[in-house]
Amino acid sequence: MRSLFLVSALAVATSLSAPQALLGQTLATDDPILEEIWDRATNDSHIEGLAQVLMDSIGPRLTGAPGIDRGHDWLVERYQEWGIEAENRQYGTWLGWERGISHIDLVEPRVRSLEGMNLAWSGVTNGPVSGDVVVLPEVSGPEEFQEWLPEAEGKFVLISPPQPTCRPDENWEEYATPESLERMREERQAGFQAWQERVHNTGTSFADLPLELEEAGVLGVGTLLWAGGWGVNRVFNARTREIPTFELSCEDYGLVFRLADNDQGPVLRVNFEGEFLGEEVPVYNTIATIPGTERPDEYVMLSAHFDSWDGSSGATDNGTGTVLMMEVMRILQEVYPEPKRTIKVGHWGGEEQGLNGSRAFAEDHPEIVDGLQALFNQDNGTGRVENISMQGFTEAGTHFARWLSRVPQEVSEGIELGLPGTPSAGGTDHAAFVCWGAPAFSLFSLTWDYFTYTWHTNRDTFDKIVVDDMKNNAVLIASLAYLASEDPERVSREQRTAFPINPQTGQEMQWPACQDPARSFGESPRMQ
Repeated sequence: MRSLFLVSALAVATSLSAPQALLGQTLATDDPILEEIWDRATNDSHIEGLAQVLMDSIGPRLTGAPGIDRGHDWLVERYQEWGIEAENRQYGTWLGWERGISHIDLVEPRVRSLEGMNLAWSGVTNGPVSGDVVVLPEVSGPEEFQEWLPEAEGKFVLISPPQPTCRPDENWEEYATPESLERMREERQAGFQAWQERVHNTGTSFADLPLELEEAGVLGVGTLLWAGGWGVNRVFNARTREIPTFELSCEDYGLVFRLADNDQGPVLRVNFEGEFLGEEVPVYNTIATIPGTERPDEYVMLSAHFDSWDGSSGATDNGTGTVLMMEVMRILQEVYPEPKRTIKVGHWGGEEQGLNGSRAFAEDHPEIVDGLQALFNQDNGTGRVENISMQGFTEAGTHFARWLSRVPQEVSEGIELGLPGTPSAGGTDHAAFVCWGAPAFSLFSLTWDYFTYTWHTNRDTFDKIVVDDMKNNAVLIASLAYLASEDPERVSREQRTAFPINPQTGQEMQWPACQDPARSFGESPRMQ
């Protein structure tokens, strides 16, 4: 939910359509740097070409996998080509794993190639393996579950509930009768609750079930984490190492589940390839720098996490943020090569495992945290920036109002400021700096169905990028970085003392303290 304290950055701005906005710009002052930023971002954009290489050629950037290392090297090469200092800095180690092919076929009672894949860091089969499919049974308690486990040996076990429908809710809301829509929702809720009880009665948690089944000698574990839209699944990490844990599409999971649940003899043939590369594979942040001239020990930072899940190519999470910050640095190097304050960009590793790269950087570089003028982070998709929370910094709104008043009207008119906002110690990488009391801000964008169709899913691909919106954001962030660098005043670190009330608990929402970053695989709570 947005803050109640929202103000328009430019309340009197005149609305322009996207095609009009690309034809020219409306600046409040004749600033040649801002004019050049607009021109480079709109008429000489590198966004589409950079994005195509990153998403299509380099592809997924799983922490600890060779793909992310290739990506880090590519970042450094691009920056150096543009005359910008850049390096990869190790922040820790992680479990190394390289994905191979995933292939899943239904071979009985009929033949169908299924849509699915094994999960990251999952065990592999090293060749095709076939076996019967069974559903996690209904048991009265842990003893009965332990008695059943020998029956699962040598079989594939489905441990998620099926969806009653794989149509998006918006489809039902548009076409179904009210009675049919309500019945579907009741069936879904009842099925979810019944499955929770089924898992509870095994005496273990859903997260630990795969490990229990692995010890029992099953061939593999099938799961479903439907994202709620056509053909999309969430794809995270597995905990099993000796056997595969795999995800099926909503439709195919439902098919196999119904066949097994009705004793119709489904048999799967799977082939999952991959390789574990060791538990101490080095992992990195990429840092690039344009040195400051007048205040080199004060910093304006650009921020975006570089790692992704590998169910797809990580386009909007967070390839778009990565390419956006690259484009901003390229533009600034061309039109503002001698900034007053040092301008840095952090392409963070390990965000998906707990903001590990950015937290480690903040911990390792207190001089940058202390000298931070402002950090601008982007991590939620490809859309135009529409909201910026002040993160509880009570004086930050004054600076943003001044900066945004000089940004082209076509870019700034749709932006709302959350005043004073609430500090964040989670979610994405700006929090790694906010929790140290440094002025860091996340630039929230229009969703373009991000949370349904691309966030952590198998559909997060190059074609989901909206280049015009990214050009808009390049103008915005390059302008903000320039204006923050030029600002004669430091952004105040004065923070709010009264926090909003959490409606769920009835208590004040407190600003959590910094957590120590996980610098190795075994330290991360998300990977235990």
